[in-house]
Amino acid sequence: MRVSEIRGMSTGEIRSKLDEAYESLYKMRFQAAIGQLEDMNRVGFVRHDIARMKTVLRERELAARAQGGAQ
Repeated sequence: MRVSEIRGMSTGEIRSKLDEAYESLYKMRFQAAIGQLEDMNRVGFVRHDIARMKTVLRERELAARAQGGAQ
């Protein structure tokens, strides 16, 4: 998922996708532990997507705080 795609989403959509990504990561880790996961690279991709989503959420939080503090 690209950052531009994430920035185009609402905060609620990002949080929903973030929950889905955490669930997916949990399942992949479980599959890796029992030897069923074929593509270990997917774990890294999901982790990077989670980091991107959390970064955009944090940017929005800081922007909202800056606007609130300036008034």
